[in-house]
Amino acid sequence: MKKIEAIIKPFKLDEVKEALQEVGLQGITVLEAKGFGRQKGHTELYRGAEYVVDFLPKVKIEIVLADEMLDRAIEAITKAAQTGRIGDGKIFVSSIEGVIRIRTGETGADAI
Repeated sequence: MKKIEAIIKPFKLDEVKEALQEVGLQGITVLEAKGFGRQKGHTELYRGAEYVVDFLPKVKIEIVLADEMLDRAIEAITKAAQTGRIGDGKIFVSSIEGVIRIRTGETGADAI
């Protein structure tokens, strides 16, 4: 089993969700996040005063899935989230030792 953590631009969330559903993924977890990478924020003008916005709004998507679904999920996220501009985000993949569904007690792939 693998865990995908994807950081994307907030306005791309619906497109990514639909792309993941099309490849057969049933559940995702979405968290609001703030951060910066190479874009390093920007300056804004508010009531005549200039200030730096260091942390930009992002969305973090977490998905746990079977190994055989990994490549399709990564491709779906990449295509749906890509704008071609700096700040499109990142995808992190890690291994999962185990999963337990609390309601039924199912474990492993059955619990995903």
